[in-house]
Amino acid sequence: MNSVSVTPRWRGRLLPRVWRHHVPLLLLSFVCVAVLYQTRPYPDILSRASFATAYPALALLAITLLIGPWNLMRKKANPVSSDLRRDIGIWAGLLGILHAGVGQFVHLRGRPWLYYIYGPGEHHRGMRHDLFGLANYTGALGTLLLIALLATSNDLSLRKFGTRGWKQLQRWNYAVFALVAVHSFAFQGVETQKIQWVVTVALCVSAAIALQWMGIKRRLS
Repeated sequence: MNSVSVTPRWRGRLLPRVWRHHVPLLLLSFVCVAVLYQTRPYPDILSRASFATAYPALALLAITLLIGPWNLMRKKANPVSSDLRRDIGIWAGLLGILHAGVGQFVHLRGRPWLYYIYGPGEHHRGMRHDLFGLANYTGALGTLLLIALLATSNDLSLRKFGTRGWKQLQRWNYAVFALVAVHSFAFQGVETQKIQWVVTVALCVSAAIALQWMGIKRRLS
């Protein structure tokens, strides 16, 4: 009896999502990461992998904030849970968590705690309060929130929390984006990135803010 009831649901809803959303997103993510990885001048694998996952994750996260306002601008209904927005968010989360994991071993090999506290040979003590610390604390907090959002981006969580509770939880995506934006800009300074990458971050952040603002104006008008 169970197989008879579950199989149609899989074929009718989840399987089409895999082909329409997840397979293209997998291929797009793979191509972007591979191109960035192969074209970086860094001599080691970890630095290349950290860089190559950072920008695709930021771009996908920004897109999740563009879909809702874009629907409002086109006078289309915004459902509580959009499969496309949710699936893009899943891939943004996967790449973001992968980036955070790899990033813990890029700058201070074997001593990741020094991302967050000053070392014995430095002028300060305790928690880092420099640009490097700002980049790492915002990145770590953003990653923790991203894990929570990724873990609840499913129909089971939607049924468990209810429409209102689930939507309130998913609104933490705005906080994630704000933290990731600060993290990204801070690391542009830490690593003195070239202007094209600073512009890339600025475009992702400004596009999300601009469309969100336009969506708010449309909703209030």
